[in-house]
Amino acid sequence: MTTVFTVLLILTSLLLILLVLLHKGRGGGLSDMFGGGVSSGLGGSSVAERNLDRITVGAGVIWFACIIALGLLLKSGS
Repeated sequence: MTTVFTVLLILTSLLLILLVLLHKGRGGGLSDMFGGGVSSGLGGSSVAERNLDRITVGAGVIWFACIIALGLLLKSGS
C-alpha cells in the first residue's frame, strides 16, 4: 500500500510542477500561449486560467492526501 501512495505522490508532484509553470506570471500564461483567449470580467482571468486553477487545486488536494496517508502508514509500521 505504501508503494501505491509513493507512486501517486511522485506523479502528483510532477503534475503540480507542470501546472504551476503553466500559470500566468507577470507576463503571459496559458491563455497567451494559445492566442489570448476570451477574457471575463470576473478578475480578468480567462476560462482556461480558471480551469487551470481548479485542476491545480485538485492536484494539490490529492498530493496533500498522499502525504497524510504515507505519514499514517509509516507511523503505524505498515
